[in-house]
Order: sequence, then structure tokens, then C-alpha cells
Amino acid sequence: MRIGELSARTGVSRRSLRYYEEQGLLVSSRSPSGQRYYDEGHVERVALIQAFLAAGLSSGTIAGMVPCMAEPSASRAERALEVMGRERDRLSSAIESLTAARAALDRLIDENRRYLAAAPPGAAPEPR
Repeated sequence: MRIGELSARTGVSRRSLRYYEEQGLLVSSRSPSGQRYYDEGHVERVALIQAFLAAGLSSGTIAGMVPCMAEPSASRAERALEVMGRERDRLSSAIESLTAARAALDRLIDENRRYLAAAPPGAAPEPR
């Protein structure tokens, strides 16, 4: 498929797809005239890149993980494993922080609902 179809299937702009290639995150084959061509595996790769970006990984960090997927070797796999472990730890910490913030909001929501349930009907609103 060409870049326009990959863009349509993934919801990622052509500009972003070109950027992914520049960063080494995505590798296309080229026609003799220089047009980019992609296969089904690229759809999955773009989804993975999008998931990593949404989780806060930088394109540089993702690029550090990609070589072991594209051209496996023991040294690349070891370096990528280190990066992946570090990012997994960072994500786990962020998830714990977000979970704590959500729990605090849940408590405040419950307190606010109890207050409103106990307020007399038609009580005047407080000035802003």
C-alpha cells in the first residue's frame, strides 16, 4: 500500500509517517520512482508507535527499542531490553500516581455528593 492508504488506515498523517521514517521507527520499501510502499505489518507497527507516543515515550526512546525488532542481534536486544525495562518502570510509576489521583478524586466526588444530598432543598447557592 502507498503512504496515503497507510495514513487512512491508521489515522496518522502522511507527515507523521514520514517523520517516523526519518527517525528510523518505520522502514518502507521504495519503487523505482521513489514512492513509499508499506505492507500489513506497517499498520501494526504504526499502532505500536502511536501507543508508545501516547504513553509518553519519545521518538528517540522508541528508536532505541526498534532496532531489535527490525534487525535482531544479541547486542541490540540487550540495549533494547534495558530501554524497555526503564520505560516500563516509568510507566508503572505514572500509573500508580494516576491511580492515586483518581482515588482522591473519587473521595472528593463522594463527599460532594453526600453534601449535596444533605443540603436542604432550594438552598441558596453560595456567592462566587
